[in-house]
Amino acid sequence: MTRRAARRSDQGSLVAELVILTPVVVMFALAALSFGRLSEAQQQVVESARSGAQAAAVMPSAAGAQWAASANAVIDLFDRTHTCAESTITADVTQFQPGGSVEVTVKCQVDLSDIVFPGLPGTMTVQSTAAAPIDPYRSVQ
Repeated sequence: MTRRAARRSDQGSLVAELVILTPVVVMFALAALSFGRLSEAQQQVVESARSGAQAAAVMPSAAGAQWAASANAVIDLFDRTHTCAESTITADVTQFQPGGSVEVTVKCQVDLSDIVFPGLPGTMTVQSTAAAPIDPYRSVQ
């Protein structure tokens, strides 16, 4: 008789465990999804800034460097990712001289509005700045 009573007391515990653990597992999955999206966007922004800076450093003039930095960073950013809702690319060519450098800054607003997670904003901004040196033995216009 005591064995039957012990078996009956365990009934329904699986349902209780599922009710308690399912929201926790879903929250971990949503957190992993949002952090993954942010990580991917950060990586793409870093690569776009580096690509834009390298393209600008080989141009013969400051105006051409600014155009090449923006164009190359935009192409690199949007060919690789679709996570940026809005982006800003700026090129600093004030040191465009032999031995100087070019800096490119890329900002990207990552859309997180489709992930329902407590405390997570609708968008987050990731940013990266990359610099590329200009060859000290070449002439610039």
